[in-house]
Amino acid sequence: MTLALRLRERGFGVTLFEASDRTGGLAKPTQIGKYSWDQFYHVILMSDINLLDLLMRLGLSDRLKWSKTKTGFLNDGHLYSMSNIMEFLTFPPLRILDKLRLGLTIFYTSKIKSPAKLEKILVEDWLRKLSGKRTFTKIWLPLLKSKLGENYKVASASFIWASIDRMYKARRTGLKTEMFGYVDGGYAAILDRFQKTLDDLGVKTICQSRVTRVADNNSHVNIGISTGESLKFDYVILTLPCLELPCLCPQLSDEEKKRLKRVILMAQKSLAGYYITNLTDGWVPFTAVIEMTAVVDKTFFDGNSLIYLPRYVSANNVFCKKGDREIQEEFVSALERIYPQFKRGDIVASKIVRGKNVLPITTLDYSKELLPPVQTSLKRVFIVNSAQIVNGTMNVNEIVGLANRKSKEIIEFMSNNIKEEIENAKDFIDLFTTSKIEFMAISKEGETPLIYGKNLPELVKKKIELMGKHINDEPYIDPNYMMRRAAMPVF
Repeated sequence: MTLALRLRERGFGVTLFEASDRTGGLAKPTQIGKYSWDQFYHVILMSDINLLDLLMRLGLSDRLKWSKTKTGFLNDGHLYSMSNIMEFLTFPPLRILDKLRLGLTIFYTSKIKSPAKLEKILVEDWLRKLSGKRTFTKIWLPLLKSKLGENYKVASASFIWASIDRMYKARRTGLKTEMFGYVDGGYAAILDRFQKTLDDLGVKTICQSRVTRVADNNSHVNIGISTGESLKFDYVILTLPCLELPCLCPQLSDEEKKRLKRVILMAQKSLAGYYITNLTDGWVPFTAVIEMTAVVDKTFFDGNSLIYLPRYVSANNVFCKKGDREIQEEFVSALERIYPQFKRGDIVASKIVRGKNVLPITTLDYSKELLPPVQTSLKRVFIVNSAQIVNGTMNVNEIVGLANRKSKEIIEFMSNNIKEEIENAKDFIDLFTTSKIEFMAISKEGETPLIYGKNLPELVKKKIELMGKHINDEPYIDPNYMMRRAAMPVF
């Protein structure tokens, strides 16, 4: 949606295809009993400049709400608070030396300006070296497994750098404390305003239409959609996960297909239930207990608490084959074990939400070996997706920032195509005026709506002049052009 917004603001005609019944992707709302809220948990940090800028563009800045938050840890069956320096220093599971090394690991990592070198180091090796074996085993390993599953073994150290960097940026905003925010009404309010903005700008949005085929024909791109239609566009930008692109666009080179298929993606499952803390005990079946009503006003839920219990797994994990009832039973049983005061009868409503291909894993030498370039081997087909987030975590702010950056790159590519068109036009004039072979029909009487005249070289020269004159201008679509060209005769 941000990509469509930025391109339309520069004057390009944009058509947005969405496979589901509404736009928004992972930020869409879901119904939990009689309540509606984000299907996956999202918060806004004060350092999320890309997202905050977008909210200002949409006129939603005045609907932002902020709350101070606290952090908890479950370790060896005990719940501990770790929300300030004193609680960190008195954290029982770690010895003084362990705490010192853990603190230095976080501080040192936060000071690294360029994480490129970290792509050559496994995250496990990096953390073991800096924090020590005990701290890695007690703290880092459970957290890595909860977020990456067994893929932590192939993830590079840039993953932990990105996670630490985002939280440090939030604290650098001046308050030196964790402040999480949300928009009144959740992402449903943001997406509704966003869609209206796109509609008002003239972006055409087609929902419940999955793109099934993309073919570059040099002068244009043909796409097929699930309704059976075949449509033609000047350019196509693919925002689907990498693993889906080779089948969707078989014209991609073998090297591109191989690169795209090697990107490792995680899937996420969430249950709306109860409570919040980070978890380091390996037996717990979910990543964390996230109480959104520590940030969001409980009045949205009639005074009840909104809890997310996320879990990230690889696509081939046996957990993916479990049914909703089995997952819910596991999760609720774990909650009862963690919180003795909690009873499953306390649950007002619950829902399992599954998301495929959510989190790309930055493996060793990811930027060099796997990072998908924006420009494909097909001149008119581009790729923009979450696999291009290298030095950041998977969140809405990063997605918005990615769309902002890539829209500029795509516009630059299009500008280069105009330069190439100018050179092609010059070559055509040279061929037309010097060739001894008649290779196209022309009219000696002058041009007509059906055939070119002998003045064709002059017309092409005029085209070259206009393209060169306006190459740096923002695109503009004149809706009244045809009406003016076909003006009624005056009697």
